[in-house]
Amino acid sequence: MNESTIERRVERYWTQRAHDFHTVRRNELRDGGISRRWLDAMRAHLPDARALDILDVGTGTGYFAILLARAGHRVTGVDLTAAMLAEAEADAQSEGVEVRFAQMDAQALDLADESFDAVVTRNLTWTLPDPARAYREWRRVLRPGGMLLNFDAAYAENVRNRNQRRSWVTEKDVYGHIGITPALSEENAEITLSMPASAHERPAWDIDLARAAGFAGVGVDEAAGRRVLQDKDLADAPLFLLYAYK
Repeated sequence: MNESTIERRVERYWTQRAHDFHTVRRNELRDGGISRRWLDAMRAHLPDARALDILDVGTGTGYFAILLARAGHRVTGVDLTAAMLAEAEADAQSEGVEVRFAQMDAQALDLADESFDAVVTRNLTWTLPDPARAYREWRRVLRPGGMLLNFDAAYAENVRNRNQRRSWVTEKDVYGHIGITPALSEENAEITLSMPASAHERPAWDIDLARAAGFAGVGVDEAAGRRVLQDKDLADAPLFLLYAYK
């Protein structure tokens, strides 16, 4: 399967999932506890400035973008899936914040060199056909001294171990998935295991990719999930934070 075919498959999957995915993200946005913990995790690494130009790659329904805009930053959120961006734009409007949203490929950003002080991304790398190219793009759009914050997990391990029970939640929860039919569950599993990330030990592989892309000061916080998600962090796929500088 070539890269464009994989990307179309990913886009179709998330188009079907957009509304239900948004329901849980909206709950998360309105929950002061988890939102504060996410902001704390980012502020621990972001440059010390009142207002930054931040790119949220794979913004989905805009959770990080809106959270950061509420904190006073100038935020651009990009995603491959138009249905996700429609939900994001509606939420930004209802929250009274200004975010620029645009549909584009995280691996081929239609953005100028050195446009941002920080790039943030969450649960994206595992969905990418060419993560090495993505890391190079993320570095390209950063200004000198800029910061990458990549939150992700080895979700393929959850699929291989068929340990997804804790991933399925109610529509009142703040983290996880709702509306997963057997067909969508199978599609998710097939997509996950078809991606390059599924074949590698993570986050060691991500460190190598970031360094190969030219990032400096690359490090990983493997306790990020326990601090932010607490008991919702997945045992087989704990969330990690990769941080790096241009």
